[in-house]
Amino acid sequence: MSDRVHFDPAAMETRAFYRVLNSVVVPRPIAWVCTRSAEGVVNLAPHSFYTVACVDPPVVQFTSVGRKDSLRNVEATGEFTVSLTPEPLFEQINATGTDFPAGISEAEECGVRLEPSERVAVPRVAESPVSVECTLHSTVRLGDSTVVFGRVRLISAWDSVVRDGRPRVEQLRPLARLGGNEWSTVGEVREIPRIPYTNWAEDPAIGEQVRGG
Repeated sequence: MSDRVHFDPAAMETRAFYRVLNSVVVPRPIAWVCTRSAEGVVNLAPHSFYTVACVDPPVVQFTSVGRKDSLRNVEATGEFTVSLTPEPLFEQINATGTDFPAGISEAEECGVRLEPSERVAVPRVAESPVSVECTLHSTVRLGDSTVVFGRVRLISAWDSVVRDGRPRVEQLRPLARLGGNEWSTVGEVREIPRIPYTNWAEDPAIGEQVRGG
């Protein structure tokens, strides 16, 4: 076994520990969040602290590190969309993370085409194969960050990426964030069924195989 290096948040500068934390919580899905300000300016930004928060009711969450435009706009209008970040749009996705002033539309500056959503007034990314339309459920402030919870009102997906009743990852080709400036593609996709305990209890060979016996 290798020796371990310890990273103690109490003994490190916040930014230095943030880089370590980002390097170990990987890969992270990216929420390409589109919002609209009270003045009508559309904002588009990638957020890599993103996941499902609840199934019933369906709720997704993303975290704004600091008070960014996405957070201010969601608080002002109560709506946002999350578009999946597909591999072909890699450079545009990264560019929308530029710290443009609040009155500038990242989508326009970076050449990202938007289109109207179905259930909310905020647009979605036209060239993204999946979009999640949300209304604001709630927010939770944690230190320097705010977790935004969105009630899912509709998920729309291109017909070409749906098979057997769900969008398929090999068609979606999503990007993920790693540490530093590193990004990732899906790569090899492996499938394995979950083992019911009744099977485990009835067949000792299953446990032996898992343990490498």
